[in-house]
Amino acid sequence: MLSSYSSTSAPLGVTFVPCGNRRASACPSCSRTYARDTFELLRAGAVGGKTVPASVADNPMLFVTLTAPSFGHVHRTAKPGQPVTRCRPRDRAQVCQHGRPVGCMATHEQGDSVAGQPICHECYDYEGHVVWQWWAPELWRRFGIRLTRLIARHLGVPATKPRPCKRYPYPRLWLGDLASIQYAKVGEYQTRGLIHFHGLVRLDGPKTPDGFAAAPDALPATVLASLIEDAAADVHYTAPPALTGSPERVLRFGKQLDVKVVRAAHRPDDDTSPLASEHVERVAGYLAKYATKAVSDTTGEGRTNAHYVRIRETCRRLAADADRRAAAHREAGDHAYEDPYALIGKWAHMLGFRGHFSTKSRRYSVTLGRLRRARRRWQAITAEAARTGQPVDTADLEQRLMADDEEETTLVIGSWSYVGTGWDSTGDAALADAAAARAREYDQWRAKRKHNQNY
Repeated sequence: MLSSYSSTSAPLGVTFVPCGNRRASACPSCSRTYARDTFELLRAGAVGGKTVPASVADNPMLFVTLTAPSFGHVHRTAKPGQPVTRCRPRDRAQVCQHGRPVGCMATHEQGDSVAGQPICHECYDYEGHVVWQWWAPELWRRFGIRLTRLIARHLGVPATKPRPCKRYPYPRLWLGDLASIQYAKVGEYQTRGLIHFHGLVRLDGPKTPDGFAAAPDALPATVLASLIEDAAADVHYTAPPALTGSPERVLRFGKQLDVKVVRAAHRPDDDTSPLASEHVERVAGYLAKYATKAVSDTTGEGRTNAHYVRIRETCRRLAADADRRAAAHREAGDHAYEDPYALIGKWAHMLGFRGHFSTKSRRYSVTLGRLRRARRRWQAITAEAARTGQPVDTADLEQRLMADDEEETTLVIGSWSYVGTGWDSTGDAALADAAAARAREYDQWRAKRKHNQNY
């Protein structure tokens, strides 16, 4: 036996471990760790590091925002940095079919609880809202497929690897031999309760054993931005009826599309290149903060907001109708029937969105699991250094932390039981909150000091 550990030696006989919750409203400490890992993942795919070669900084990269369509007029506020204007100026005499004004002459400040609320709840298409939200991950998947095909058409090659045939007995050139698209995206809730996607899209060359190659010169960043706009406008999905008797719906992304070039190219001798480290870190930090937010973090009134309450009720209503359809099929002997909306009720707390909030392509950069493993290795190294009194050897430290798992020959036997989440007493919670506040203040002080030194 090499070593053993028992929680009986811990205070109160309990071993405390991080909860690992990504949401800032549930656990500020773990969400900060999750946001930091997401930041490093995004940054590594933009400038290199963490096993990603620095050559990726030579490839074009774009910042893409895909939004949801409109399902009814909602109250709105001015964007940060813009002057506050009237919400929706309309003729006061114009009313909807329910007798309510179609506009709003008021001005709403930032944080106003009415922001995002429909001007008329009866006119708002809640069923369409939930159906679009449910199929939003499918729209993103089809967007990636459509973009790949448009890039292949622009380069004049097939999008998939062709099989040899009598007409072409030799291997033919295809998109994988010239270019590949890598991305990382996060989802953000708008105040109206709809998700939209922010993503970093990088153009790489052909797939290589290490996963990274130079982008083709035949596809500059401006052309790639145009292809992204065309793909977002073309992609659609015909959703099956959500309620019995309802028609099918053709789902698309919203008209508000934003495509910005993060960098067109990179030359190490060009000090004015858009690939300034501050610029890339600003984009990565902007995306990382949304990976830790949920519905309640967007407005602060996720449970009491009348608009959100009605969205959740619509999710449950669609789930109940799906259960009735499934029961009817079982009574008819069709036991293989699976309703596409059967699980929508379980995602009512997420307003019908069932996708992951942060996803990436396989070869964009390092994975979150690898970053967590590196953190555990660092803790083991520092603990061993403290035990032996020897300084930490920093030679090839990053390579050792990010190395692949070696074959493990030690058998670990453990028996654990879950006690609960949180602290045992209000005193422990107060000490933990105070320590966390001091840690945040220290990190902010270091960041401010670093910013002042750079400028």
